[in-house]
Amino acid sequence: MTARRLWAAVEPLHAVVYFAPETAEAAKAAGLRGYWMGYFAGRLAPLGPIGPGPATAVLFGFAPAMVARALPDAWSFASPETVVGSRLEAVSAALSRVAGEVSELNALLWRAVGACGFDGRPLAAAWAAVPEPADPLSRLWLAATILREHRGDGHVLAAVHAGLSGLETTLTHIGDGVIGRGDVQPHRGWSDAQWDAAVGRLRGRGLLGADGRLTGAGRALRRRVEEDTDRLAAAPVEALGDDLERLLALAVPVSRAVIDRGVVPVPNPMGVPRP
Repeated sequence: MTARRLWAAVEPLHAVVYFAPETAEAAKAAGLRGYWMGYFAGRLAPLGPIGPGPATAVLFGFAPAMVARALPDAWSFASPETVVGSRLEAVSAALSRVAGEVSELNALLWRAVGACGFDGRPLAAAWAAVPEPADPLSRLWLAATILREHRGDGHVLAAVHAGLSGLETTLTHIGDGVIGRGDVQPHRGWSDAQWDAAVGRLRGRGLLGADGRLTGAGRALRRRVEEDTDRLAAAPVEALGDDLERLLALAVPVSRAVIDRGVVPVPNPMGVPRP
């Protein structure tokens, strides 16, 4: 649960990139076409000009056809280096509307980043390889992003270990009442046939009931996935030790301001928590 507290405090700082108008404007200025091309190119740019196959594997929860509509075409409009640079500038502008002095928070976040291991974590490793910007708000966002993707990659590892595909993992969230189908399906690109087939597989394993809710076995599996995710995200928290509470005290007000001022809406299809 301690690792989850860090995630809840930091996730909104990362999530400004999905909702702030500055990000959309930067993607458009870089030549990217439409929100989802900007999303996929922006999130994956540190990996280089990646194609739809490996991109879908890394992202895990998106339908392959949806990813293929954006990649690799995005790289014909803007290079990965251009996308990363424009993204860092955009998030700095967005965070400047809600954040003040962040030097101490930056120091603690980067200390946590320093404890991250990247075995089996391609997206976190790629963002960790981005040179630290001089701008303090860009640095803040980059540290939050590395921590977020470190946990996210770990969640993928935990779900795959549990025998779940990306869509099936999403269905366990829906079956637990965390989100609804209408909140997810339009934003992940799965067809009704793909969705129904995944539901059938989970029912066949005894994880979903006829009402779409998790069975006892389904709840136990989901609990194991979340516990494994927390365990795999523990190293940054352990490195902070008693200073975790100081990091939370500094990060939570900024994250709350991000939400309270409407930079990041809650609820939202990205699953950003209210800290």
